[in-house]
Amino acid sequence: MRFTATDIEGVVIVDLDVISDERGSFSRLHCPDEFAAACHPFTPVQTSLSRNAKARTLRGMHYEAAPHAETKLVRVTRGAIFDVAVDLRPGSPTYLRWTGTELSAANGRALLIGQGMAHGFITLEDDTDVLYQIDRMFEPGHGRGVRWNDPAFGITWPSAPLVISERDGAYLDHQGDD
Repeated sequence: MRFTATDIEGVVIVDLDVISDERGSFSRLHCPDEFAAACHPFTPVQTSLSRNAKARTLRGMHYEAAPHAETKLVRVTRGAIFDVAVDLRPGSPTYLRWTGTELSAANGRALLIGQGMAHGFITLEDDTDVLYQIDRMFEPGHGRGVRWNDPAFGITWPSAPLVISERDGAYLDHQGDD
């Protein structure tokens, strides 16, 4: 695996080292030792799948409130997304800044998103599946969100959403109370 830091500490792009032969290819998706040596100790304990039927489906911007904050590794297994993380850590030099990258089944890229970040994505293709590996068990009642188009973040989305949940559409602008 190849790890590339983004402008936001705690958000890392993870690219695959692909071994190919006449049978096809093989890639390691996660190794705790490689993550610890390269960027961030990360051992997932939960894996989740988000299935999205339509292109331009927006999910986000979500996070778990402390002390239930999560680190997650996000990867696309079918289709493509534009994936975004926003730094919500008060006192961070990149507070309220965002970073984004395209994740697709074709490029095999993943995004490691540390604690204190809001996360969201917009699908770029129909029938897109997004795999999450998360470092803690989900605990209901701690999920939070901020508005996907909050001017405080200034996220440059590749397109406007066509599909968005009522909950995601109703989030308020960030209030700085995290």
